[in-house]
Amino acid sequence: MYAHLKRATHLFLDSSSPGDKAGMSFDFFMIALIVANVFAIILETVESVYSRSSEFFFWFEVVSVAIFTVEYVFRVWSSTEDLGRHYQHPIKGRLRFILSPMAMIDLLAFLPFYLAFFGIDLRMLRAIRLLRFLKLSRYSPALSVIGAVVKAQHKALTAALLVMLIALLFSSSILFILEQDVQPDKFASIPDAMWWSLATLTTVGYGDVTPITPLGRFFGAITMVIGVGMFALPTGVIATGFADEIRKRDFVVNWKLVSNVPLFQGLDAAQVAEIVSVLMPLVVPSNYAVVRVGDDADSMFFIIPHYPDKSDISCGDNMVLL
Repeated sequence: MYAHLKRATHLFLDSSSPGDKAGMSFDFFMIALIVANVFAIILETVESVYSRSSEFFFWFEVVSVAIFTVEYVFRVWSSTEDLGRHYQHPIKGRLRFILSPMAMIDLLAFLPFYLAFFGIDLRMLRAIRLLRFLKLSRYSPALSVIGAVVKAQHKALTAALLVMLIALLFSSSILFILEQDVQPDKFASIPDAMWWSLATLTTVGYGDVTPITPLGRFFGAITMVIGVGMFALPTGVIATGFADEIRKRDFVVNWKLVSNVPLFQGLDAAQVAEIVSVLMPLVVPSNYAVVRVGDDADSMFFIIPHYPDKSDISCGDNMVLL
């Protein structure tokens, strides 16, 4: 009974499927609660609104913290049922789960409320409470894809960051040499020059610190051009990785679809991959006419129900044609 209850709790919290109405309802409820909390935290900073509804904000915070706390406790308790992440050990497994990124985000969602009782600055706690917004990554496949992209492209992103740091140090050092004598208050040292370099390389250009010597302006123009490339480098890495991740996930879904068809079960991996490569997904409304009497039989269709994911409530009973 105990093991069955723990397993059911884990499936309810972490593995809700389209047919699990209770699990899906809980996911939607948590998404709405997180969004409402973010709006409440923002409105608390408006003195006119907070002064009129301070009691409401307080009790809303108490109820939200209670829900987040209970959810976190149940997630820790049932984490040993997650067979794919090595959390099975009753102590070490739960400690490993607590130290996981998502569990840390869950903890930060309610921990500031309890820290307030220890005399910590409430202004800082308000800012920390905004981290509750990160809990949406648990319920949003799009955010999870971005996390997977960053993880997969961490080497390329690290290399891009290193190139940006080199450009920052190089440009600030040159401007320090060129502008130190004429602007000793703004380019007194290389760290001071880094402010101008960072604002220029990131294409922000505040304009509070600018070179005035001919050589300084010439090198400043070069730095601006380099900054455009530096800004595009990590963006290109992330965009490419995002497209690859989406393509990989679509390939896996289509592979499972094709491999489960009895007609294709005798094919090897290369042949299945060739079939998958020519599939074209199309989302259509229910009662859509796939083929009509008299049409030429020149295509094969895989017709499957398209269920909304945890962050998509607009798909309804559409179908996917491949």
